[in-house]
Amino acid sequence: MITFTLCLLALIAGYFLYGRFIERIFGPDDRKTPALTKTDGVDYIPLPTWKIFMIQFLNIAGLGPIFGAIMGAKFGVSSYLWIVFGSIFAGAVHDYLAGMLSLRNGGESLPEIIGRYLGTTTKQVMRGFTVLLMILVGAVFVAGPAGLLAKLTPESLDATFWIVIVFIYYILATLLPVDKIIGKIYPLFAVALLFMAVGILVMLYVKHPVLPEFWDGLQNTNPNAVELPIFPIMFVSIACGAISGFHATQSPLMARCMTSERHGRPVFYGAMITEGIVALIWAAVATYFFHENGMGETNAAVVVDAITKDWLGVIGGFLAILGVIAAPITSGDTAFRSARLIVADFLGMEQKTIRRRLYICVPMFLVAIGLLLYSLRDKEGFDMIWRYFAWTNQTLSVFTLWAITVYLVREKKGRYFYVTYLPAIFMTAVCTTYICIAPEGFDLGPQMALVIAILSVVIAAFWFNIWYFKTTKKLW
Repeated sequence: MITFTLCLLALIAGYFLYGRFIERIFGPDDRKTPALTKTDGVDYIPLPTWKIFMIQFLNIAGLGPIFGAIMGAKFGVSSYLWIVFGSIFAGAVHDYLAGMLSLRNGGESLPEIIGRYLGTTTKQVMRGFTVLLMILVGAVFVAGPAGLLAKLTPESLDATFWIVIVFIYYILATLLPVDKIIGKIYPLFAVALLFMAVGILVMLYVKHPVLPEFWDGLQNTNPNAVELPIFPIMFVSIACGAISGFHATQSPLMARCMTSERHGRPVFYGAMITEGIVALIWAAVATYFFHENGMGETNAAVVVDAITKDWLGVIGGFLAILGVIAAPITSGDTAFRSARLIVADFLGMEQKTIRRRLYICVPMFLVAIGLLLYSLRDKEGFDMIWRYFAWTNQTLSVFTLWAITVYLVREKKGRYFYVTYLPAIFMTAVCTTYICIAPEGFDLGPQMALVIAILSVVIAAFWFNIWYFKTTKKLW
């Protein structure tokens, strides 16, 4: 428990120390925000800061910090370190600066922000890439909560019934103004999710289970260690609990509702640190579960169900499961909402009228239904879509980090560009290695994948450094 406690304290300290440092680099001021200058009653609506935090936290949480952390715990104490260092130095920086750039540029969607700093061609690619990711998120975040709801309700209300209900909710949440559904029910869902995290955290100290410590070493404890090396598999498995490109697609939703730039650190940086804490808690819980039951379990939902009922009792377990259900549902609906806004920004289509929103949403939902049906045909179909989602998600974070790095250089903050340059280099290596080694990718051997990854990092660093020296010479 010593390592776990130190990691928990490090995450909290990271918010107050490194978070404040990143905030000073950006320099929020008192200019009017898009929520005040572009109010439209649909997407640009001023909301209280506490409510924005709750919505942002639920938007980015999804299944990642719970299911991803549970599966990542199989890799040993390395998972704790990645959650801590990833959240503080990569994920929270990524989320904060992406959100603040949207806030300062009229609530722009992520592809527009990336295009602003990486060029028109990259912007066009990112438009399609990001919308695809949003639809993948919506598709994969239906089956999980529907299955859990089916377990909590009578047999007549099976998983198919709940899939239809969840999808109808997605349609309503995507089309209606942000304050009608999202602004009203998200705080309640957030309470359930936070109750779960706090309850499990308290029980960790009550139970005081044996957990891995730093001095035990960083060896890979996964039973399939040969096929699943720590690098890059663990860094993709624990995505939302450390860094996630999906987060940057959600930040513009809240940037359109904030009334002050000075609220950015608690909303964007704070939500990511909170998610990191949730991921750390579930990594510790999973370690205990695997220690007691072996590492044969591959369904994270089984771990969640067993632990919550055993540690929190019937009522506590029920609330905890509701939190696990709420997290993916609330990420799925805002994923579709983000996709609508990205397409609307690209087409220059106003979104005040329901008819214009339907023009975008109908084809988008048809594609999502097709992906959902494919994922439900068997377990292999779902696993394939989930793996593509995981890689696409982390690849998007790479483009976002590079875009922010260019921004830091162009805005004469060149001496601080390393705060995103180093994470960009690292995530470039992770994503390149993963797509080379994964069965759904090029399925190359680990040595060949590592060579290609090193070459990609060298090329990226060399290309950036040439641009940097040319640009800074012009700027200074």
